[in-house]
Amino acid sequence: MHLTHTEIWLKGILAAAISGAAGGVLTGFAALGIDPQHFNLQTGLSATLHIGAAAALINAAIGVAAYLQKSPLPE
Repeated sequence: MHLTHTEIWLKGILAAAISGAAGGVLTGFAALGIDPQHFNLQTGLSATLHIGAAAALINAAIGVAAYLQKSPLPE
């Protein structure tokens, strides 16, 4: 299967977003060790999920922005 330049570019954007989001999830888990009173998998589960989701979204946006800086438009 032959991919067009646009399809390759879009896959690059998706890959950057996924990679960034994965880093954000790890940030959420790091919060468990930094502040276990507020971020934990029992009473603080909601706060832990919120910080993980927020970090994933922010890191995904940063990843996409970095990709777009290198490849602003498909060739």
